[in-house]
Amino acid sequence: MDHLDELEAESIFILREAFAKLDKLAILWSLGKDSNVVLWLCRKAFFGHVPFPVMHVDTERKFPEMYAFRDRYAKEWNLNFIRELCPPIEATDPTLPPAGRSAARKTLGLRAAIEKHGFEGLILGIRRDEEAIRAKERYFSPRDETGQWNLKDQPPEFWNQYMTSFPEGTHVRVHPILHWTELDIWKYTKRENIPLIDLYFSKNGKRYRSLGDKDITSPIESEAADIDAVIAELETTRTPERAGRAMDHEAEDSFERLRAAGYM
Repeated sequence: MDHLDELEAESIFILREAFAKLDKLAILWSLGKDSNVVLWLCRKAFFGHVPFPVMHVDTERKFPEMYAFRDRYAKEWNLNFIRELCPPIEATDPTLPPAGRSAARKTLGLRAAIEKHGFEGLILGIRRDEEAIRAKERYFSPRDETGQWNLKDQPPEFWNQYMTSFPEGTHVRVHPILHWTELDIWKYTKRENIPLIDLYFSKNGKRYRSLGDKDITSPIESEAADIDAVIAELETTRTPERAGRAMDHEAEDSFERLRAAGYM
């Protein structure tokens, strides 16, 4: 197998393990390139059908192109789609910086959605290379009943052996592309011809490298107007993937605080 085949095989194995071991499972769909790859892998793992709900925790502040993409492919892929809204910013921790508070709305919305639907596990499209605190995650990452994450108490995962049995009341986050890189995502997207939102491609010398809420996400300088140009750019760039995310330029510990509280 080549590199992409190996990545795909391991991710599909993780997805099937999660489906076999967790009674009530859902996938979180953020509409970006990573969660689209995870959704694609789910469809491959289960022969064209996603056998659990696909949930979007909606801040109502995404780009119009993202909502159009969601509505189109939720229908075309015949997804069991769930949309849950986030609470207002006034409900978040006032000690967080502004963009951190905006992002914290998703944590509260996600926590409410988990409680509402009783999900035992959630599949997410996060990667170790995307942000330093995410490098401490596991493929099967336990949370307490409120969704909080103790990053100092995570199960060991050696030689593709995953902890899949947890005490009652534990909520599990499943991360099937944790071992992928940003470049892997783009090369796999090209190989599989996975649909993408065109905000990722350059217009007037700028493109979005990472997509979030439109009021806290900015484009980067780039001339990469198609997928081949994006791949070529990533092979040489020194610009961080989340350079356009306002939250990553605020207080140094804000992302860790959000992750510990249950952020994606």
